[in-house]
Amino acid sequence: MHTLDILDAMTSHQSTQNMKPATAAKKLGVYLEATPAEFQEGVVSRDELNALQADPPEWLRELRRNGPHPRPVVAAKLGVSISGLARGGVTEPLTTEQIEALKTDSPEWLQKERATQAEVRKEAARIKEKRAEQDEKRS
Repeated sequence: MHTLDILDAMTSHQSTQNMKPATAAKKLGVYLEATPAEFQEGVVSRDELNALQADPPEWLRELRRNGPHPRPVVAAKLGVSISGLARGGVTEPLTTEQIEALKTDSPEWLQKERATQAEVRKEAARIKEKRAEQDEKRS
């Protein structure tokens, strides 16, 4: 078979992109261990992922609503970094109820990490603005 024939054969058979359940869970923003067994044990195609995002089944809506949530989601809901969670001693997934309790209690570590995160965002905005000004001057 010639090289062009091989390339034609490859492009005519559009292969389905599959991903591991851990990757799909990350893209869906859910904690893998809380998903149904059939989700954890299978593979997820790009089309299946798109379908889950477009029309989430009840289990997915429930996980997104109540958790347990993975650390990136917990960090976002608390307004801190993932490192900030670790510094605060939060190493496990949390439910929405637990997150709300932390917000209400507002422990010292959470206040400190939120302030740190606010400074990081402020600095990132300053840098972005400075770069935009420099780009404008170049134009």
